[in-house]
Amino acid sequence: MIDASEVLTYRYRVFRPPAEADSLIIQVATGCPHNHCFFCGMYKQAVYAVRPWSEVYEEVRAYARLDPDVTRIFLADGDVMVLPFARLARMLTDLRDLFPKLARVSLYANGRSILAKSDEELAELRRLKLHTLYLGLESGDEQILRAQGKPETAGEMIEAVTRAQARGLRLSVMILLGLGGKERSGEHAAATAAAVSRMQPRLLSALRVVPIPGTPLQAMVESGRFQPLTEVETVEELRAMVEGFELKSTVFRANHVSNVMPVEARFPRDKQRLLEELRRELASGRLSRTSPGPMPFVL
Repeated sequence: MIDASEVLTYRYRVFRPPAEADSLIIQVATGCPHNHCFFCGMYKQAVYAVRPWSEVYEEVRAYARLDPDVTRIFLADGDVMVLPFARLARMLTDLRDLFPKLARVSLYANGRSILAKSDEELAELRRLKLHTLYLGLESGDEQILRAQGKPETAGEMIEAVTRAQARGLRLSVMILLGLGGKERSGEHAAATAAAVSRMQPRLLSALRVVPIPGTPLQAMVESGRFQPLTEVETVEELRAMVEGFELKSTVFRANHVSNVMPVEARFPRDKQRLLEELRRELASGRLSRTSPGPMPFVL
């Protein structure tokens, strides 16, 4: 693949899921239309704006002349699914025409932007090669979601995932270990396991919440209103979630740089094996009982 930045415009820093490392990234909007989650530092410097498709199209057409064999595309920035159905359908149709070998297009979505589309519209977007929607559940606990500025309820996100998957789209759901702090760790684990079990996502990833400088969550930590989990408490919370997962066909990963220990499993096959791995790590004495341990500098 050629260097896309030589042809395509990227305003502000572009974020994409790890699984999209080999995808062509097209920034069709900048920033996040919500951008009020207390724990998120991804788009704090970006001004939300939807780029004119005519402008983006000319850049992508120039890129397609240089590299017509693109098979995977990721549409940035945050929650591209919020765009009107007609606009999304037009973009997908044009991308399909520009790249004959295109197999899949993916993007970030939230529950309400999915629910704003009818079942027929979701099915049509899938027909036009929209493939994976990345959705941050973060927690199944409604109190935690409200406390962290999340714009939607767990119930809305459960309904959104269920509806989208029924129309053939694949959902990759993210949860945040430690988002309830010490105060609501038990509630976070139980409610999140229950919500994920109702969703039955094809893909599930767990990251550890990291207080990022400049975010409201970091201010809450500094003031003592939020107490981060220790390494031991984080793994105990993960174990409680895994015990509560009732999943029929889900690939689960917790191998982000933020995680205390990297794990990967396929549910339901590997559930007991994963629980045993977590038990051994908790018994090893390697984990800190007094601090969160080393945190990643960059997420």
